Amino acid sequence: MTPTSVVIVPCYNEARRLSLEGFEEFRQYPDVRLLLVDDGSTDDTRAVLEQLCERLDGQAQVLAQPKNGGKAEAVRAGMLAAYEAGAQQLGYLDADLATPPGEMCRLLTILRERNAAVVMGARVALLGTRIERRARRHYMGRVFATGASLILSLRVYDTQCGAKVFRRSELLRSVLSSPFSSRWAFDVELIGRLLVGTAEQSGLTPEDFVEVPLQTWQDIAQSKLKHSDVPKMGLDLLKIFVKLQALKRKARRE
Repeated sequence: MTPTSVVIVPCYNEARRLSLEGFEEFRQYPDVRLLLVDDGSTDDTRAVLEQLCERLDGQAQVLAQPKNGGKAEAVRAGMLAAYEAGAQQLGYLDADLATPPGEMCRLLTILRERNAAVVMGARVALLGTRIERRARRHYMGRVFATGASLILSLRVYDTQCGAKVFRRSELLRSVLSSPFSSRWAFDVELIGRLLVGTAEQSGLTPEDFVEVPLQTWQDIAQSKLKHSDVPKMGLDLLKIFVKLQALKRKARRE
C-alpha cells in the first residue's frame, strides 16, 4: 500500500540519543510512515534503527547512506525516496524528537485541512505552550531568522525548526533533484528554491506557506549544533542568497 504521509528522520551517530519509546508514539498515527535515514553512522545507530523498525511493526524502514553526507543530503535523499514511493505528504523531523510525534502529526493534519503547499513548525513561547529553549540559542535564532527573511523576501518567523511538511508536487521533486549548496541552512535554501520555481513549474507564493506555533518543543541538551557553527550558518545565508539570485536569472532566461 502506498503510504499517505512519510516523515523522514535523518540520523548520524544517534545510538545513544534515540528514544525508542518516544518514536513508539507514532503508533497512534497508523497512516504515518517513518523513513529513518542512517547517514553513514559509525556507531550502533543502524542496529538501533532496525530495532525501532521491529517495534513499529512495518510503520518504519531504514534508508542507509553509504557515507556521511550531512543532514541536508540525508533529508534530500529521504524526501526523494518517499516521493518515489508515492507519498502524498512528506516531511522531516529531528531524531532527538525536540518536536514530539504528536506535534509533527498535527502539522500533517493542518497541511491537509488548509490545502497548503508547506507547513512549518515555529518555536514561539506563547502563554499556554511549553517551549523550552535556552535564551542564547533563542536570540541567535532570531538574528538568523531575520537574515533568512530578508534573503527570501518572506515574513517567516522560524526557518530552522526541524519540523516541516510538504504537499507532493512536481515542483517539490524538481527542487530536490540537485544537492543543496548549504550544509547548515538547507531549510532556507529549500524554501527559496520553492519560491523561485523552475523553468517548467511556477514558484510558490507566500500564501502557499503556513507557519504553525508548536504547543510543545524541548531544547535537547545534547544537540549537535554548536555556537561555533553560527558563523558558518551566516556564511551559508550569503551563499544561498547568491545561489537564489542565479536561479532567478536562469528562470527568467528560460
